Amino acid sequence: MNKHTKRILRVAIVMLVLLISTVMMLQLTDKNNAETKYDHLPWYLTLVTKTRSVPKTYIPQLCKLANGEQIDRRIYPELQEMFDDARANGLDLQAAHCYRTKQQQADILKTRIHEIMKQGYTEEQATAEAQLTVALPDHSEHQLGLAIDIQKKGKTNADQLYAWLENNAYRYGFILRYPKNKTEETGFQYERWHYRYVGTDAAQVIQEEQLTLEEYLQIYE
Repeated sequence: MNKHTKRILRVAIVMLVLLISTVMMLQLTDKNNAETKYDHLPWYLTLVTKTRSVPKTYIPQLCKLANGEQIDRRIYPELQEMFDDARANGLDLQAAHCYRTKQQQADILKTRIHEIMKQGYTEEQATAEAQLTVALPDHSEHQLGLAIDIQKKGKTNADQLYAWLENNAYRYGFILRYPKNKTEETGFQYERWHYRYVGTDAAQVIQEEQLTLEEYLQIYE
């Protein structure tokens, strides 16, 4: 190999290294931008998804409900008003699953994976299946204290309850977080019981335009 060829080879290597470094820096920048994109939003619009974790600076202001469940105290008045109005319409309901710690979320996911594995799935298959309905630790809205799994009580018809919630929850600042046919947007299957507080302004737009929280934030924030 002559000197001229060696010189060309060295230049090519340097250019390749620079190209790789540039690509890596762009990827890191994109990742950082994605992680901080919605950091300017108020607490009630905090976005938590499969790829976006609970912000390290987020601290829920918890209060305890009569049944022992905890929620962020800032959403308590609206939650109570919604429950009172539902009961006035002949529907008996309860906040069954609200705030969870990171460890509680991890335990729920582990239990779900084991349940699926008992059906003959491999651990890898069971993990993928479980994550369609159970979030990873630090990727669950329940850790915000803003998400509530609502269940019927007594003789209340579940279909009637969830129909009422789907048509009225937005009036109190709550949205159906994982609607039908929106798995691609949210990463989760339809959960008619999972409601999330986002404030009345956002909830009304989401209701009227049939958006997910992800879509709302992309369009309006």
